[in-house]
Amino acid sequence: FCRVDPYGFERPEDFDYASYEAFFSRYLVVLTRRAIKWSKLLKGNNRIQKSLKVKRYIRKGIPNEHRALIWMIVSGAQTNMEQNPGYYHRLLEGEKNDKLVEAIKTDMNRTFPDNVKFRKTADPCLQHTLYNVLVAYGHHNKAVGYCQGMNFIAGYLILITKNEEESFWLLDALIGRILPDYYSPAMLGLKTDQEVLGELVKMKVPAVAELMERHGVMWTLVVSRWFICLFIDILPVETVLRIWDCLFYEGSKIIFRVALTLIKQHQAFILEATNFPDICDKFKQITKGTFVTECHSFMQKIFTDPGSLPMATINKLRETCREKLLSQG
Repeated sequence: FCRVDPYGFERPEDFDYASYEAFFSRYLVVLTRRAIKWSKLLKGNNRIQKSLKVKRYIRKGIPNEHRALIWMIVSGAQTNMEQNPGYYHRLLEGEKNDKLVEAIKTDMNRTFPDNVKFRKTADPCLQHTLYNVLVAYGHHNKAVGYCQGMNFIAGYLILITKNEEESFWLLDALIGRILPDYYSPAMLGLKTDQEVLGELVKMKVPAVAELMERHGVMWTLVVSRWFICLFIDILPVETVLRIWDCLFYEGSKIIFRVALTLIKQHQAFILEATNFPDICDKFKQITKGTFVTECHSFMQKIFTDPGSLPMATINKLRETCREKLLSQG
Protein backbone atom coordinates (compact mmCIF):
# COMPACT_ATOMS: atom_id res chain seq x y z
CA PHE A 1 0.00 0.00 0.00
CA CYS A 2 1.18 3.47 -0.76
CA ARG A 3 1.58 5.61 2.35
CA VAL A 4 1.58 8.77 0.20
CA ASP A 5 -1.32 9.68 -2.07
CA PRO A 6 -0.87 10.99 -5.66
CA TYR A 7 -0.87 14.59 -4.37
CA GLY A 8 1.92 14.04 -1.86
CA PHE A 9 -0.21 13.72 1.29
CA GLU A 10 0.75 11.05 3.80
CA ARG A 11 -2.17 8.83 4.65
CA PRO A 12 -3.18 8.71 8.32
CA GLU A 13 -2.35 5.69 10.50
CA ASP A 14 -5.97 4.54 10.52
CA PHE A 15 -6.45 4.91 6.75
CA ASP A 16 -8.91 2.33 5.44
CA TYR A 17 -7.04 1.00 2.42
CA ALA A 18 -9.55 -1.75 1.66
CA SER A 19 -12.60 0.46 1.22
CA TYR A 20 -10.51 3.09 -0.56
CA GLU A 21 -9.22 0.52 -3.05
CA ALA A 22 -12.76 -0.72 -3.63
CA PHE A 23 -13.98 2.82 -4.27
CA PHE A 24 -11.03 3.79 -6.43
CA SER A 25 -11.21 0.81 -8.75
CA ARG A 26 -14.81 1.82 -9.52
CA TYR A 27 -13.93 5.49 -9.75
CA LEU A 28 -11.07 4.83 -12.20
CA VAL A 29 -13.58 3.49 -14.69
CA VAL A 30 -15.57 6.72 -14.37
CA LEU A 31 -12.41 8.83 -14.70
CA THR A 32 -11.35 7.03 -17.85
CA ARG A 33 -14.76 7.55 -19.41
CA ARG A 34 -14.79 11.24 -18.42
CA ALA A 35 -11.27 11.76 -19.78
CA ILE A 36 -12.33 10.55 -23.24
CA LYS A 37 -15.36 12.87 -23.21
CA TRP A 38 -13.27 15.86 -22.11
CA SER A 39 -10.65 15.22 -24.77
CA LYS A 40 -13.40 15.25 -27.41
CA LEU A 41 -14.86 18.44 -25.96
CA LEU A 42 -11.50 20.23 -25.95
CA LYS A 43 -10.41 18.78 -29.33
CA GLY A 44 -6.86 19.93 -28.74
CA ASN A 45 -7.77 23.60 -28.41
CA ASN A 46 -7.77 25.41 -25.10
CA ARG A 47 -11.06 27.24 -25.37
CA ILE A 48 -14.47 26.32 -24.07
CA GLN A 49 -17.62 28.40 -23.90
CA LYS A 50 -19.83 28.23 -20.84
CA SER A 51 -22.82 26.05 -21.67
CA LEU A 52 -25.19 23.57 -20.09
CA LYS A 53 -23.09 20.76 -21.52
CA VAL A 54 -19.89 22.15 -19.99
CA LYS A 55 -21.67 22.66 -16.65
CA ARG A 56 -22.87 19.05 -16.74
CA TYR A 57 -19.36 17.84 -17.60
CA ILE A 58 -17.86 19.85 -14.76
CA ARG A 59 -20.37 18.49 -12.25
CA LYS A 60 -19.33 14.99 -13.29
CA GLY A 61 -15.69 15.84 -12.63
CA ILE A 62 -12.72 17.20 -14.56
CA PRO A 63 -9.93 14.69 -15.22
CA ASN A 64 -6.77 15.76 -13.43
CA GLU A 65 -4.82 16.29 -16.65
CA HIS A 66 -7.32 18.97 -17.75
CA ARG A 67 -8.12 20.40 -14.33
CA ALA A 68 -5.71 23.37 -14.25
CA LEU A 69 -6.72 24.44 -17.76
CA ILE A 70 -10.47 24.23 -17.13
CA TRP A 71 -10.21 26.06 -13.79
CA MET A 72 -8.19 28.81 -15.48
CA ILE A 73 -10.73 29.22 -18.28
CA VAL A 74 -14.04 29.03 -16.40
CA SER A 75 -12.90 31.22 -13.49
CA GLY A 76 -11.72 34.04 -15.74
CA ALA A 77 -8.15 33.63 -14.46
CA GLN A 78 -6.84 32.79 -17.94
CA THR A 79 -8.23 36.01 -19.41
CA ASN A 80 -6.78 38.08 -16.56
CA MET A 81 -3.39 36.46 -16.92
CA GLU A 82 -3.33 37.08 -20.68
CA GLN A 83 -4.38 40.70 -20.24
CA ASN A 84 -1.65 41.36 -17.66
CA PRO A 85 1.56 39.86 -19.03
CA GLY A 86 4.52 40.16 -16.65
CA TYR A 87 2.35 41.57 -13.86
CA TYR A 88 2.94 38.64 -11.50
CA HIS A 89 6.73 38.90 -11.83
CA ARG A 90 6.64 42.66 -11.30
CA LEU A 91 4.82 42.08 -8.02
CA LEU A 92 7.58 39.75 -6.87
CA GLU A 93 10.32 42.18 -7.88
CA GLY A 94 8.67 45.23 -6.31
CA GLU A 95 8.93 46.75 -2.83
CA LYS A 96 7.77 44.42 -0.07
CA ASN A 97 5.70 45.02 3.03
CA ASP A 98 7.81 43.54 5.85
CA LYS A 99 4.89 42.75 8.12
CA LEU A 100 3.10 40.84 5.36
CA VAL A 101 6.26 38.90 4.45
CA GLU A 102 6.80 38.01 8.12
CA ALA A 103 3.22 36.73 8.53
CA ILE A 104 3.55 34.53 5.44
CA LYS A 105 6.94 33.16 6.52
CA THR A 106 5.49 32.19 9.90
CA ASP A 107 2.86 30.04 8.21
CA MET A 108 5.17 28.25 5.78
CA ASN A 109 6.00 25.26 7.99
CA ARG A 110 2.40 25.01 9.18
CA THR A 111 1.12 24.50 5.66
CA PHE A 112 0.53 20.82 4.92
CA PRO A 113 3.09 19.28 7.30
CA ASP A 114 1.67 15.93 6.10
CA ASN A 115 2.56 16.63 2.45
CA VAL A 116 5.98 15.43 1.29
CA LYS A 117 6.14 18.05 -1.50
CA PHE A 118 5.96 20.91 1.02
CA ARG A 119 8.83 19.62 3.18
CA LYS A 120 12.02 21.66 3.35
CA THR A 121 13.87 18.55 2.15
CA ALA A 122 11.71 18.13 -0.98
CA ASP A 123 13.19 18.94 -4.36
CA PRO A 124 11.67 21.06 -5.71
CA CYS A 125 10.30 22.33 -2.39
CA LEU A 126 6.84 23.77 -2.94
CA GLN A 127 7.27 26.07 0.06
CA HIS A 128 9.18 28.53 -2.16
CA THR A 129 6.42 28.54 -4.75
CA LEU A 130 3.78 28.98 -2.06
CA TYR A 131 5.71 31.84 -0.48
CA ASN A 132 5.95 33.64 -3.85
CA VAL A 133 2.27 33.23 -4.67
CA LEU A 134 1.16 34.54 -1.26
CA VAL A 135 3.60 37.47 -1.21
CA ALA A 136 2.57 38.48 -4.74
CA TYR A 137 -1.11 38.20 -3.82
CA GLY A 138 -0.71 40.24 -0.63
CA HIS A 139 0.82 43.07 -2.64
CA HIS A 140 -1.71 42.72 -5.44
CA ASN A 141 -4.74 42.85 -3.13
CA LYS A 142 -3.71 45.17 -0.31
CA ALA A 143 -7.21 45.23 1.18
CA VAL A 144 -6.84 41.53 1.95
CA GLY A 145 -3.08 41.19 2.39
CA TYR A 146 -2.61 37.78 3.92
CA CYS A 147 -4.83 35.78 6.21
CA GLN A 148 -4.58 32.23 7.54
CA GLY A 149 -6.44 29.79 5.33
CA MET A 150 -5.13 31.39 2.14
CA ASN A 151 -1.94 29.33 2.50
CA PHE A 152 -3.90 26.07 2.25
CA ILE A 153 -5.90 27.26 -0.74
CA ALA A 154 -2.81 28.49 -2.58
CA GLY A 155 -1.07 25.21 -1.70
CA TYR A 156 -3.84 23.16 -3.33
CA LEU A 157 -3.76 25.39 -6.41
CA ILE A 158 -0.02 24.82 -6.71
CA LEU A 159 -0.43 21.03 -6.40
CA ILE A 160 -2.94 21.06 -9.27
CA THR A 161 -1.53 23.68 -11.66
CA LYS A 162 2.17 22.98 -10.91
CA ASN A 163 2.51 26.59 -12.04
CA GLU A 164 3.23 29.62 -9.88
CA GLU A 165 1.66 32.29 -12.03
CA GLU A 166 -1.49 30.27 -12.74
CA SER A 167 -1.89 29.61 -9.01
CA PHE A 168 -1.67 33.35 -8.38
CA TRP A 169 -4.42 34.16 -10.90
CA LEU A 170 -6.66 31.35 -9.61
CA LEU A 171 -6.21 32.62 -6.06
CA ASP A 172 -7.21 36.05 -7.36
CA ALA A 173 -10.31 34.55 -9.00
CA LEU A 174 -11.34 32.86 -5.75
CA ILE A 175 -10.63 35.67 -3.32
CA GLY A 176 -11.40 38.58 -5.60
CA ARG A 177 -14.54 37.30 -7.30
CA ILE A 178 -15.89 33.89 -6.33
CA LEU A 179 -15.87 34.18 -2.52
CA PRO A 180 -17.49 37.39 -1.39
CA ASP A 181 -15.25 39.09 1.18
CA TYR A 182 -14.09 35.95 3.03
CA TYR A 183 -10.51 37.01 3.71
CA SER A 184 -10.69 40.76 4.28
CA PRO A 185 -9.58 41.75 7.80
CA ALA A 186 -13.18 41.94 9.10
CA MET A 187 -14.11 38.69 7.30
CA LEU A 188 -17.62 40.04 6.91
CA GLY A 189 -18.42 37.83 3.91
CA LEU A 190 -17.29 34.73 5.75
CA LYS A 191 -19.32 35.57 8.87
CA THR A 192 -22.30 36.40 6.70
CA ASP A 193 -22.18 33.09 4.83
CA GLN A 194 -21.99 31.11 8.08
CA GLU A 195 -25.19 32.86 9.19
CA VAL A 196 -26.72 32.20 5.76
CA LEU A 197 -25.98 28.50 6.21
CA GLY A 198 -27.76 28.65 9.56
CA GLU A 199 -30.83 30.14 7.87
CA LEU A 200 -30.73 27.53 5.10
CA VAL A 201 -30.52 24.74 7.69
CA LYS A 202 -33.61 26.24 9.39
CA MET A 203 -35.41 25.94 6.05
CA LYS A 204 -34.10 22.55 4.95
CA VAL A 205 -33.14 20.62 8.10
CA PRO A 206 -35.13 22.39 10.86
CA ALA A 207 -34.53 19.73 13.55
CA VAL A 208 -30.76 20.31 13.39
CA ALA A 209 -31.21 24.10 13.53
CA GLU A 210 -33.40 23.65 16.58
CA LEU A 211 -30.80 21.43 18.28
CA MET A 212 -28.05 24.02 17.67
CA GLU A 213 -30.24 26.77 19.08
CA ARG A 214 -31.28 24.74 22.12
CA HIS A 215 -27.65 24.12 23.10
CA GLY A 216 -26.46 27.58 22.10
CA VAL A 217 -23.97 26.31 19.52
CA MET A 218 -22.98 29.08 17.10
CA TRP A 219 -22.64 27.97 13.49
CA THR A 220 -19.21 29.55 13.29
CA LEU A 221 -17.91 26.99 15.83
CA VAL A 222 -18.72 24.00 13.67
CA VAL A 223 -18.43 25.24 10.09
CA SER A 224 -15.96 28.15 9.95
CA ARG A 225 -13.15 25.90 8.69
CA TRP A 226 -15.43 24.51 5.97
CA PHE A 227 -15.71 28.02 4.59
CA ILE A 228 -12.22 29.34 5.32
CA CYS A 229 -10.37 26.34 3.87
CA LEU A 230 -13.00 25.41 1.26
CA PHE A 231 -13.08 21.89 2.77
CA ILE A 232 -9.30 21.34 2.63
CA ASP A 233 -8.24 19.04 5.48
CA ILE A 234 -11.94 18.51 6.19
CA LEU A 235 -12.85 16.22 3.26
CA PRO A 236 -10.66 13.82 1.25
CA VAL A 237 -8.48 15.44 -1.46
CA GLU A 238 -10.33 13.88 -4.42
CA THR A 239 -13.64 15.11 -3.02
CA VAL A 240 -12.31 18.63 -2.40
CA LEU A 241 -11.09 18.83 -5.99
CA ARG A 242 -14.49 17.77 -7.30
CA ILE A 243 -16.11 20.47 -5.17
CA TRP A 244 -13.65 23.04 -6.49
CA ASP A 245 -14.40 22.01 -10.09
CA CYS A 246 -17.94 23.26 -9.48
CA LEU A 247 -16.88 26.20 -7.30
CA PHE A 248 -14.82 27.71 -10.13
CA TYR A 249 -17.71 27.33 -12.57
CA GLU A 250 -20.83 27.92 -10.45
CA GLY A 251 -19.52 30.09 -7.63
CA SER A 252 -19.83 30.18 -3.85
CA LYS A 253 -23.29 28.62 -3.76
CA ILE A 254 -21.56 25.21 -4.07
CA ILE A 255 -20.22 25.59 -0.52
CA PHE A 256 -23.79 25.75 0.79
CA ARG A 257 -24.76 22.69 -1.25
CA VAL A 258 -21.91 20.67 0.25
CA ALA A 259 -22.59 21.87 3.80
CA LEU A 260 -26.33 21.19 3.56
CA THR A 261 -25.74 17.73 2.10
CA LEU A 262 -23.36 16.79 4.93
CA ILE A 263 -25.87 17.99 7.53
CA LYS A 264 -28.96 16.53 5.88
CA GLN A 265 -27.37 13.17 5.19
CA HIS A 266 -26.30 12.82 8.84
CA GLN A 267 -29.35 14.40 10.43
CA ALA A 268 -30.24 11.40 12.61
CA PHE A 269 -26.63 11.06 13.76
CA ILE A 270 -26.33 14.78 14.66
CA LEU A 271 -29.63 14.66 16.53
CA GLU A 272 -28.23 11.98 18.86
CA ALA A 273 -26.09 14.73 20.42
CA THR A 274 -27.21 15.73 23.89
CA ASN A 275 -24.82 18.55 24.77
CA PHE A 276 -22.51 21.25 23.41
CA PRO A 277 -19.24 19.25 23.07
CA ASP A 278 -21.23 16.35 21.66
CA ILE A 279 -22.62 18.50 18.84
CA CYS A 280 -19.14 19.79 17.96
CA ASP A 281 -17.86 16.24 17.90
CA LYS A 282 -20.69 15.05 15.61
CA PHE A 283 -19.81 17.79 13.14
CA LYS A 284 -16.22 16.52 13.06
CA GLN A 285 -17.45 12.96 12.48
CA ILE A 286 -19.77 13.71 9.56
CA THR A 287 -16.88 14.77 7.34
CA LYS A 288 -15.27 11.31 7.53
CA GLY A 289 -16.11 7.87 6.19
CA THR A 290 -17.25 6.34 2.92
CA PHE A 291 -20.01 8.88 2.26
CA VAL A 292 -17.42 11.61 1.62
CA THR A 293 -14.72 9.34 0.17
CA GLU A 294 -17.01 8.16 -2.63
CA CYS A 295 -16.64 11.54 -4.30
CA HIS A 296 -18.62 10.64 -7.42
CA SER A 297 -21.82 9.69 -5.63
CA PHE A 298 -21.22 12.48 -3.10
CA MET A 299 -21.19 15.07 -5.89
CA GLN A 300 -24.43 13.66 -7.32
CA LYS A 301 -26.00 14.07 -3.88
CA ILE A 302 -25.00 17.72 -3.43
CA PHE A 303 -27.11 18.59 -6.46
CA THR A 304 -30.16 16.60 -5.33
CA ASP A 305 -30.19 16.40 -1.52
CA PRO A 306 -30.52 20.09 -0.62
CA GLY A 307 -33.25 20.62 -3.23
CA SER A 308 -33.44 23.87 -5.15
CA LEU A 309 -31.14 26.65 -4.01
CA PRO A 310 -31.72 29.73 -6.16
CA MET A 311 -29.01 32.40 -6.11
CA ALA A 312 -31.77 34.93 -5.45
CA THR A 313 -32.56 33.21 -2.13
CA ILE A 314 -28.90 33.22 -1.13
CA ASN A 315 -28.45 36.88 -2.05
CA LYS A 316 -31.53 37.84 -0.06
CA LEU A 317 -30.29 35.90 2.97
CA ARG A 318 -26.85 37.45 2.57
CA GLU A 319 -28.38 40.92 2.71
CA THR A 320 -30.37 40.30 5.89
CA CYS A 321 -27.54 38.40 7.62
CA ARG A 322 -24.99 41.09 6.72
CA GLU A 323 -27.25 43.82 8.06
CA LYS A 324 -27.76 41.89 11.28
CA LEU A 325 -24.00 41.41 11.71
CA LEU A 326 -23.26 45.07 11.02
CA SER A 327 -25.90 46.22 13.50
CA GLN A 328 -24.35 43.97 16.18
CA GLY A 329 -20.84 45.16 15.30
